[in-house]
Amino acid sequence: MEEEDEQNPQQRSYWSRWSKHDFFPEPTFQNLSSYKDALSHTPSRLKDRLLHRSSDSFELLQLPKQSENRMKRCLTWWDLVWLGFGSVVGSGIFVITGQATRDAGPSIVLSYAISGFSALLSVLCYTEFAVEIPVAGGSFSYLRIELGDFVAFIAAGNILLEALVGSAGLGRSWSSYFASMIRTDDTDFLRIRVKSLPNGFNLLDPIAVVVLLVANSIAMSGTRRTSVLNWIASIASAFIIVFIIIVGFVRGNTANLTPFFPFGAEGCFKAAAVVFWSYTGFDMVANMAEEAKKPSRDIPVGLIGSMSLITLVYCLMALVLSMMQKYTEIDEDAAYSVAFEAIGMDWAKYLVSICALKGMTTSLLVGSMGQARYTTQIARAHMIPPWFALVHPKTGTPIYATAMVTLVSAFVALFTSLDVLSSVFSFSTLCIFMFVAIALLVRRYYVKDVTPRNDLVKFLICLFVIIGSSIGVTVLWNADKWGWIWYVVFGVIWLLGTLWMAFLPKHRVPKVWGVPLVPWFPALSIGINVFLIGSLGYVAFLRFFICTAVMVAYYLLVGVHATYDVAHQIEQESKTEEGNESAS
Repeated sequence: MEEEDEQNPQQRSYWSRWSKHDFFPEPTFQNLSSYKDALSHTPSRLKDRLLHRSSDSFELLQLPKQSENRMKRCLTWWDLVWLGFGSVVGSGIFVITGQATRDAGPSIVLSYAISGFSALLSVLCYTEFAVEIPVAGGSFSYLRIELGDFVAFIAAGNILLEALVGSAGLGRSWSSYFASMIRTDDTDFLRIRVKSLPNGFNLLDPIAVVVLLVANSIAMSGTRRTSVLNWIASIASAFIIVFIIIVGFVRGNTANLTPFFPFGAEGCFKAAAVVFWSYTGFDMVANMAEEAKKPSRDIPVGLIGSMSLITLVYCLMALVLSMMQKYTEIDEDAAYSVAFEAIGMDWAKYLVSICALKGMTTSLLVGSMGQARYTTQIARAHMIPPWFALVHPKTGTPIYATAMVTLVSAFVALFTSLDVLSSVFSFSTLCIFMFVAIALLVRRYYVKDVTPRNDLVKFLICLFVIIGSSIGVTVLWNADKWGWIWYVVFGVIWLLGTLWMAFLPKHRVPKVWGVPLVPWFPALSIGINVFLIGSLGYVAFLRFFICTAVMVAYYLLVGVHATYDVAHQIEQESKTEEGNESAS
């Protein structure tokens, strides 16, 4: 009878899962009295969850069973390289470069190189995790294993929220860009004005909704099909970018590169903090690790290869822009289009627009796939209803999870204007990058029941010194009141903390591929991400803490009980299996 019950879920149609048990199968939610009883045990359950850390084997072998059907391993290193390119190279390079060049001058080339290096540090950390734990959850699973359920949920919840808002903003940007190609004087003419709604929410954008629905529908249809479409579009875009670079070198003037540092090193570093946002999006590709054919080969080549290619492309594009026009004459909003007009190639601005639209489209495609898989792993852990974890047997994609992120982002895109959406900065993205670097250090230096207590205490002291000194440098930079001597002081403290950690024994060695120069590279990644977080405005901090408070409330009322039930149910099943094996 038990075997029949276990088989029943697979025998049911994928489209007939609408019962309460499909959404809330945990004992806590069976009825009102069981829920009240669970709430009365919240403190003890919360303590259990805060102290609990997942394991590699649990994330790899147990959680995917919640999806009933496996995702198809159909991606090669070639697919991952172009998924990275398509996800990261959107419209940002065409918009942000003009704004940043006015602040940095020709040294914008170095700004892109610095930001590319900092992004590559995060990519290295993601790659080691993705090779050893190739699951759909990406950073959510990495943090669950090394930092625990609570940290993973809060970080993942915030980044998923920002990803949904980011998709809505990208949809609105696509609509605006498309409208500007038809009428340059009014980018809102395709939108519907509703006077009864408040400002910021009164311009309905059906074009953005259609774009989001189409992109997400393609993502639902199959991973391989979406990947092929992405790399074909990305290669076409790459040809346009190569054309822009060649024309820039041929028609540009090297005299425009002097002075190279018109605003000094400060202007270069400030611009680096701004252009860093052009590199975000690679974490969505890490979420595709479960579908890589050979993770040990495909993931390092795909992630590191795509980020290296993107950094080179960005640096060359920034260089040719500075050569085509003097930095004081570069247009902040349409830098490349105006630069081509300045050298007598008005028609080339349409190529720029096509490339930007293509970039936004592939960013939506890859973002849709990444967000859906992130949602899938969260649902597999029962932090949200496991219904969202179900994978369609034919397409091999999480259709319910994709539909959820589609509907939410489309609803936000329909009503919310770009200036409202742009106020939501990627605070959580930087936090995730920082937490993943911390998690990597924890993974290398701490193994439960293996690491001696003295080594653990020394490691934690080093970690706090690294984080504290990074915060100190960030405070100095933003206050702009103290001289260089304090930068040296905090820099030396960071150096000593990292050096001390370097002499501590590592208790885990990567099985296949590992980040080089540990702890130096992860510690540097922590410092850079703390610095970038400090560059965000007050609104970003306020939004993060408000959203975190809402998520903590949800976790206490729902998440902690669902995950507690599932963890103890699996533990009980494991003990029963061991007892049966002993008896036999």
